Amino acid sequence: MRRDVRLLGDILGEVIRDSAGPGLLADVEQLRRAVIEARRGERDAWDAPVTDPGPGGADAGLADPGGDEIAKLVASWSLDRAEQVARAFAVYFHLANLAEEHQRIRNLRERDSGHEPVRESLAAAVAEVGRDGGPGHLGELLAALRVHLVLTAHPTEARRRAVVAALRRISALLDALDDPRAGAAEAAETRRGLREQVDLLWRTSQLRVKAMDPIDEVRTVMTAFDETLFRVVPAVYRELDRAVASAGEERAMSPARALSPVRAFFRFGSWVGADRDGNPFVTAQVTRETATIQADHVLRALETATTRIGRALTLHAATTPPSAGLRRALSAASAAHPELLAEIAARSPQEPYRTYLLYAAQRLVATRQRHADLAYRGPDEFLADLRVVQESLAAAGAGQQAFGELQHLIWQAETFGFHLAGLEVRQHSEVHARALAELRAAGPPGLDDDAPPHGDPLYRRSAAGSPVDGGPWSPQTEEVLATFRAVAWVQDRFGVDACRRYVVSFTRSADDIAAVHELARYAMDGAPGPKLDVVPLFESAADLAHAPDVLTGMLALPEVAERVAASGGELEAMLGYSDSAKELGPASATLRLFDTQARLASWAAEHGVRLTLFHGRGGALGRGGGPAGRAVLAQAPGSVNGSFKVTEQGEVIFARYGQPVIAKRHLEQVSSAVLLASSARIAERNAAAAASYRDVADRIDEAARAAFRKLVEADGFADWFARISPLGEIGGLRIGSRPAKRGLIPAGDSGVAMDLADLRAIPWVFAWSQTRMNLPGWYGLGSGLAAIADADGAGVLRRAYREWPLFGVMLENAEMSLAKTDRLIGARYLALGGRDDLTALVLAEYDLTKHLVLTVTGHDRLLANRHVLSRAVALRDPYVDALSYLQLRALAALREADPAPGAEERERLERLLLLTVNGVAAGLQNTG
Repeated sequence: MRRDVRLLGDILGEVIRDSAGPGLLADVEQLRRAVIEARRGERDAWDAPVTDPGPGGADAGLADPGGDEIAKLVASWSLDRAEQVARAFAVYFHLANLAEEHQRIRNLRERDSGHEPVRESLAAAVAEVGRDGGPGHLGELLAALRVHLVLTAHPTEARRRAVVAALRRISALLDALDDPRAGAAEAAETRRGLREQVDLLWRTSQLRVKAMDPIDEVRTVMTAFDETLFRVVPAVYRELDRAVASAGEERAMSPARALSPVRAFFRFGSWVGADRDGNPFVTAQVTRETATIQADHVLRALETATTRIGRALTLHAATTPPSAGLRRALSAASAAHPELLAEIAARSPQEPYRTYLLYAAQRLVATRQRHADLAYRGPDEFLADLRVVQESLAAAGAGQQAFGELQHLIWQAETFGFHLAGLEVRQHSEVHARALAELRAAGPPGLDDDAPPHGDPLYRRSAAGSPVDGGPWSPQTEEVLATFRAVAWVQDRFGVDACRRYVVSFTRSADDIAAVHELARYAMDGAPGPKLDVVPLFESAADLAHAPDVLTGMLALPEVAERVAASGGELEAMLGYSDSAKELGPASATLRLFDTQARLASWAAEHGVRLTLFHGRGGALGRGGGPAGRAVLAQAPGSVNGSFKVTEQGEVIFARYGQPVIAKRHLEQVSSAVLLASSARIAERNAAAAASYRDVADRIDEAARAAFRKLVEADGFADWFARISPLGEIGGLRIGSRPAKRGLIPAGDSGVAMDLADLRAIPWVFAWSQTRMNLPGWYGLGSGLAAIADADGAGVLRRAYREWPLFGVMLENAEMSLAKTDRLIGARYLALGGRDDLTALVLAEYDLTKHLVLTVTGHDRLLANRHVLSRAVALRDPYVDALSYLQLRALAALREADPAPGAEERERLERLLLLTVNGVAAGLQNTG
């Protein structure tokens, strides 16, 4: 990795010198040396453990002379020069991140070459479950295993697609450098290519000129499917197949004897192009177009794979006789499409397997192009054709072919179907309530006497007795109704699984669920409606407390009872981590969500329902992020039960699914953790620990929440937060189609809402990360821990850290967030608000939290037990500092009232600010 960082850094330096002159490179180097020097000497005092934090913080009186000198240096540059320097550091971070990613890939490949199962792998999980419960228990868990990953368009990916594309090209060149087979000429050409691509990256704007629209977001997410997920998913299934074989389950290692390969347990969902909660740009037409784009991508992928495998299956009928089933299938195909079969057979004489798979590929083309005579009616029909071929190969003794690449294709079709990912509509309960009030005022749904047949869903009776376009409803109500008609259209064209889940934000009662079904009846006006699985989303403290009662009320609704019965007793509920943490603080939100999970698991057992809990986690630690495997293992007892569903958001999508090796590792970590968390031993351990430390959790919750609410409810807090952070300017990054606020709230001088209630969790976390305080990841935890330590001593907390997985994960995530916090620079941001009382409150809580986290974990410094991560943070910090000082210059000038910057200067300051926001996000490797 050092080689790659040095190489890329040297090339970037050459590019800067050649394109912008040696003066810019000298300024970049001067700032780089200054921030590195500032990290030495006096910084040791800041990074030492806090042993006795006082009311204002133990470090409140320390000076920052190095920082003052850096601020003077940055202030001495023109805005043009400051912008160029900021761009240099931002590009450097993109290259450094790429080098780290490649090192991770090398490490994963090296670990995978050993004889022992890799930690957090499926092989390790299968071996552990087999030891604990025996083959029968393992078989039960595998039969129930289901991992559902939902991609969202939550705007947390700060990089432009053009920047991502340039980095992919540089990544491919770094791969080529690692190839030991390359000769001297090839190596020289690779280095020349690196210089070309780094130069291109330097000359590419880091900022979007045009805001993304929802279809842009859809096409961006499609790259993760096209380049990674479609290929990686069958590789994970194969790993599980090998692990089960090694454990002696059902079959030997040879694929030729794999009589019952593992079932496909991954499912993918998507909110991209369907989540309209607070996003007026996601319309019914966008949802239709999204479903069409997804289907096109998956059908093309299946067609390509089927063609490739079909062309390779050149087994002759004499050596591998076709079964009676395959002969019948070929005969039926020839009768239905004689010319097509004759053409394929002429190119594949006496090769029945090749012939039939190439015929199946042509049917996929027809499905994509909507040629009804040849098209498949759905993925089940395609899978039936694949299984006819597989069974024939197996019966003829060609097990290697039956359970090799053909099995991969079967797994892909089972996982992605013809729709790729199930679209999940989301809307706020208040929007439904307003629409219903408007519709009810006009009377119950029904048809006009002169209405066309029910088959036209776009015609609906209105109070004026006219079609939709002439109806009296408000635009928002019309769009709500159009959404249900769009869902019906998607189901009719692509199947029910293509779009059947409807998530209701801020569900407060079963009435909010009933409202969805009533709106669907209005929308369809007597025509058959779509099949809907309405999913309540519990976010606030009050909603989490009432969640079991809401589910009980849901079961009494006829539509819900019918769907639960049809699915064999399945029901889904979603838990929102982001808004919970914004309301309660990170510690209280974590504990209350755990408690809610436990109560919902008990409710499900009592009502005979198989409940899937859908976890709405973000990428940042302040939004429920963190290492996925450890988070799954820390879930409440009985809440996993073989099934786990979670959101994958923003930069997390590309961090986890941008590279096949990393994607495979992540999918293995999550699925192995779900397997283990569902085992009796892990469930019993979590139950015992939760019961043992229930009183501790309640006391931490109460104190942590009180501390958090004291800060955010302080008089003038919202205005202060808007002044000290780039909250108002973040929208200028144009990183997503969704507005930063749910409602239209009057803005103050800073351009942001003066009421935090409607502020989304993403800009809340994003803005705090830019201040280097990372407050949403730790604030309040110190007060919560102090409530126990002051009364009972730290011993009980240390035991809880060792024995209770949830508490351990909570502290480890807080420790990571604290390690990414810089108190010195953070204090400079806090000072911009002119509120010494709020600054002192924040710094005192930081000191207390850091002190107690280190006390409980037993570490002498933050991340002491995670050497690689600790070193990565330490190496990055000085370079992030450089961008922070540049950002502080811009932010202070923009917040200056006398003299206020003119329009032209403000525009240039905002551009500098946004460049530094982009760079800091790259340096910290997270946004919201």
